[in-house]
Parts: sequence; C-alpha cells; structure tokens
Amino acid sequence: MSDGRPHPLSLRVGDLVEVLSEQEILATLDQQGALDGLPLMPEMLEFCGKRFQVGKRADKTCNTISMMESRRLYDTVHLEGLRCSGAAHGGCQAECLIYWKEAWLKRVEPGAAANSHPSPREPAASASPRCDRARLNEFTLRSDPPDSSKVYYRCQATDILKASEPIPDGELSQYVRDVTSGNVGVMALVKAFFLRLFQKTLRITGYRAQWWAYDFLHSLFGGTPYPYRRGTLDKTPKETLDLQPGELVQVKSYEEILSTLNKANRNRGLFFDAEMVPYCGSTRRVRARVERIIDERSGRMIILPGECIVLEGAICGAKYSERRLFCPRGIYPFWREIWLKRVEPAKSAQANPRPSEAVEIQK
Repeated sequence: MSDGRPHPLSLRVGDLVEVLSEQEILATLDQQGALDGLPLMPEMLEFCGKRFQVGKRADKTCNTISMMESRRLYDTVHLEGLRCSGAAHGGCQAECLIYWKEAWLKRVEPGAAANSHPSPREPAASASPRCDRARLNEFTLRSDPPDSSKVYYRCQATDILKASEPIPDGELSQYVRDVTSGNVGVMALVKAFFLRLFQKTLRITGYRAQWWAYDFLHSLFGGTPYPYRRGTLDKTPKETLDLQPGELVQVKSYEEILSTLNKANRNRGLFFDAEMVPYCGSTRRVRARVERIIDERSGRMIILPGECIVLEGAICGAKYSERRLFCPRGIYPFWREIWLKRVEPAKSAQANPRPSEAVEIQK
C-alpha cells in the first residue's frame, strides 16, 4: 500500500489469525490512538500474540448513535468470542464485540505450530510510534468533554461514525459481501428478502390473516413467528425474580411477552425488539445483570433503570432490521425479568447446553 501499511489480509469467517505484538500494533496508530478512525482500546492488549478464529467480517456495522442505518468499514473483522471487558472504561458492562483492523493481525496457516517467539511483521515505513500504552489509556477519555466536571469516555462504539461511512439504501453489493465473506448463508439471505416482500404485501391485504398464515407455516418448520407485533398496554407490569449469573431461565412465549408491553413495545422503558423474538420459548443461562453502560452518543456512563438481564447465546442476529440487515455486531439485548421464567433444578438437565459464545444492547 502507498502509506507503507501491509496489504489487507482479505480474511474470511473461520480463518486463523494471530494478534500482533503490542509494539507492532502501537506503531500503526495515529496521534489519537486510532487507525482509519477506529481506536485501539487498552482492553485489546491482553490478546496480543494469541491466536483466534475470525468470527465475522466487519465489512459493515449499525449506527446506534444518530440514525437507523448500516455503515461501511474496510479491512476490519470480529474475532470469535472477543468482547470488551470494559476494564479501562469505568467498568462498562455492554460487552461489545471488538473491532480488529487487519493491520493488527497476521494470518496463520492451518496446522501451523504456535511459535513462542513469533517473528514480527514487516514494520510500517514510517518512523517511531506516535502512541504508547500510557497515551492509549489517556485516549479512553474524550478530549472535548461538554462538561469538564463529569467523565466522558471514548471507545470503538462512541467513535464508530468516524471509522465508517454510510451505506446507501438499496446497495446490493453489501449482501454480496455478506455471503462471500462467510458471514451469511445464501438461504438466510433468501429468507430475509422474502420477509421484506411479505411486509410490503401486508400494506395492501388483510394483515391478520397473513400473520396467521405466516405463523402457521413457520411453526411447521420450527421457525420464528411474525416478529413485528405490538403491545397494547398503557401501564406495564413488573415481576421480580432476582436472577443471578449462572441461573437457568426459560424465555416466555411471544404472546406472553406481548401481554407485558405498551403500544411502543416497551416494558418500563425497555424496548422488546424483533431480534429477540427467535429466543422466545428457549432455555438460556443468565450471563449477567447489567447496571451500567457507556452512552454511545455522549460517552457518559449511564446507570440503567430497572433490571436488565443478559442471556448466554441470545444476541441480535440482525435478521429483521431492514436498514441494518445482517449487521455482524452481535449486540446483547436486555431482558426484563417478567419476560423470563426461572427453571427449577430438576428441569435443568433438559435445558439448552451452554454455548461457548453467542452467535447480539438495546440502545
């Protein structure tokens, strides 16, 4: 490349890579601790020198800051299971998937033995690093806080608009990349387009009859019911289970959850998203109780009102969000306890096995 950086690796899902050394990665950063607008976070340094598989290509992501849209990234991937611990960001509990620039990785051929003294990649042509570990920690805070008396954080999630560009509505090439990268199967793409077509026909035909037909056909194959329905309540109820990490729970049926939602599909302010519908009826393990996350718009740490539960393996699959279709970001949605049932110990043997890592928080 003309700027002296290594050529992109053109990684695909399943490829094995090794994270470069701390010194090599720091040498790629600009004076703001970023590469192509994407910050390197201190939480990522613990993975240096270790090997991982590519979980998804991050050729696109979703805008959770300013508007509902997909945005394009280049030469970026998510590595299997690597989520931000929040340790350098005030203990943020969002557990976001980490973005990795290909310039911070090197490909490992299948069957290659681990090298205790890995040879460094060819360094960039430029001189000494413009960032070190101390400055990297300084960059976890915004340099332009709107209120100097409060703490405002900076991370990959807050800066994602700087590291990406909008994808125009209707750009079909994004779906070609989804398939060729290994992110999405052809059948998943076909099903998504048929769902879009079905949504459009609802505007001109009897929607209740079509909902029934949709649910009936999908039930024959163990599929998901039509996921865009609305609650009807004015005031929403609460149930307290005091669930703790490690406990087994069953997600209530879609109909049961709808009965707890208002007309905006919220229960005490928390939105129940269409991407959560596929998990209705499943048995999951409580991963965490989330109390605080960084607001991506401002960088402020916010304390979440009410209980917010995260379930193992239950992530946003981006199958139903028309303008963010197949976003690979894998955000964990939050669950109210009234949407869950505690599984008694006697029934736990029949629960879904605990996944090693989910294959997506509501903002």
